[in-house]
Order: sequence, then structure tokens, then C-alpha cells
Amino acid sequence: MLKSLRLSSSPADPRSGRKNLLTPEEAERIARHFSALASATRVQILHVIIHLGTPCVSDIMAAVEMKAQAVSNQLRKLTEMGILRASRRGNHVHYRLEHPAVKALLRYGLELSGRMEKGRIGT
Repeated sequence: MLKSLRLSSSPADPRSGRKNLLTPEEAERIARHFSALASATRVQILHVIIHLGTPCVSDIMAAVEMKAQAVSNQLRKLTEMGILRASRRGNHVHYRLEHPAVKALLRYGLELSGRMEKGRIGT
């Protein structure tokens, strides 16, 4: 699960040491999460999940026009990173976002790319 990150709104004071700076372990954990999001395929899959709520693999496959194995591999990585949660319903596995920060990150990504349109990420 994604842990909350403490950020200081003021720059670090060199006299105070490193108390407000990230530890190497925190930086590594954050980098791993960004790495998981650094794939166009995974970003598309997350976008589908945001819009559909708790889709199953076949819903995601249809939306991104990819084969089951390719989608499953990406879903596994996102689940292992704690970005998604999987739940079985009958014969289907459904996926949902584990943390609301992911939706915000995708929204910021759209803003940064200049492609933000009303309703594009869903509310």
C-alpha cells in the first residue's frame, strides 16, 4: 500500500541537518512507484479502471485492445506494487485502485502534457 509522504513546504535549512529530507529508502520506494507508472500501457489500463470503476480483465482488454496475457502481466505488476487491488467475483477477477493518489497523479500527468480536458479522468 502507498504510504503517505511527508513534505515540507519550506526549503531544507542546511543548519537543521536532513530531518525534513527523504531518506534513501523513502526515495527508492517512491521511485519504484513512479517506475510502475512509467509505462504507456499501464497508464492506459489505469485510466480504464478509473473510468469503469472495478472492471474485469476482459473489460480492460476490450478498452485497450490488447490480448489477455499482456493485460494480465501489467495488472499483476500494478497489483504487486500496491497500486491496484484484485478481487474475485465468480469466474472473473476485478480490479480497482488501491489509493486515490493514483487518480491525482494521472490528472497531473494530463495537465503536464497539456491534454487536460474536462471529464477526462473522471471524478
